[in-house]
Amino acid sequence: MKIATRLIHSGHAVDPTTGALSIPIYQASTFRQESVDHFGRYDYSRSGNPTREALEETIAALEGGSRGFAFASGMAAISSALLLFSSGDHLVVCEDVYGGAFRVLTTLFQRLGIETTFVDTTDLAAIRAAIRPSSRGLYLETPSNPLLKVTDLRGAAALAREHGLLTLVDNTFMTPYLQRPLELGCDIVLHSGTKFLNGHSDVLCGFAVTRDEELGKRLKFVQNAFGAVLGPQDSWLVLRGLKTLKVRLEESQKNARALAEWLQRQPAVTAVHYPGLADHPGHRVHSEQSAGPGAVLSFTLATPELTRTLLERLELAAFAVSLGGVESIISYPAKMSHAAMPPAERAARGITDTLVRLSVGLEDLDDLVADFERVLNGA
Repeated sequence: MKIATRLIHSGHAVDPTTGALSIPIYQASTFRQESVDHFGRYDYSRSGNPTREALEETIAALEGGSRGFAFASGMAAISSALLLFSSGDHLVVCEDVYGGAFRVLTTLFQRLGIETTFVDTTDLAAIRAAIRPSSRGLYLETPSNPLLKVTDLRGAAALAREHGLLTLVDNTFMTPYLQRPLELGCDIVLHSGTKFLNGHSDVLCGFAVTRDEELGKRLKFVQNAFGAVLGPQDSWLVLRGLKTLKVRLEESQKNARALAEWLQRQPAVTAVHYPGLADHPGHRVHSEQSAGPGAVLSFTLATPELTRTLLERLELAAFAVSLGGVESIISYPAKMSHAAMPPAERAARGITDTLVRLSVGLEDLDDLVADFERVLNGA
């Protein structure tokens, strides 16, 4: 079955006990055992819950992985995956990385003795040059947050395998509907499921999917030991949200492409970052490894004053943290997603005070354009 069909017919579309077209919410923390010698499949919901398990198996199947794990947030998923590494290990990480990942790498994991080198991973030679004898992992985002830089996943994964590194990819922007890094040779896929996978701005969750079973066993140990698991109510909401991922993402992507092209023509906009544009530096590579450019873009404005005006006066695009909802969301990386990154680090990466990130929703395109036209051009 194609992925659009698998989103609905995931293997957990029908409750096997009652035939209900919705998996039940098993709102239970503990499960009765029949004997001392023979425990059942579930004992305590931190270790396993039927509703969460249905979601975990669904996301693993969609990504083409062996094991999937649902966490209480995207950062819980990222941090748990990073706990696979040990003191003395070195990681190579894309320089244009989500601010929360930058923060946890440069504070908590640095304190635990795990070193990080940030490089421009759009250049495979730069990745190779950063690898040390102590390197154990390569951490990527593509397209990256917030500048939408594109990394060649197949080439990067091959380079990592050559040196015995695990390749981890944050696939939040693309989702498995548009991009499946495990099929390109990567080892772990990560998501902030809060975003497109759930899609309705009402659940906080994260995912990790491993390509092979042995790595899955290691991550399962971390999940159970660390305990940052997703609850059954939220698991059910994400299962429901996944069923409409195709129609939501296709429509949002169509709007994003048109809006990016419109923004390119505006005198007040100095740059637009979106892999769906033919002049994007990573357009060709992205087209070869993904089924579409997605629904997130970023752009820079002529002045800080105009940037503030746009953020505060738009009516349809909510000025808020996060992305991937049915509503358009505009955010300010310098004070939101990348506020934890020191100003000098942001500047070195091109995350300026005039950069905004836009997650395009399901509103009518004409209404979205009119809203931006009103603020940018006084229409």
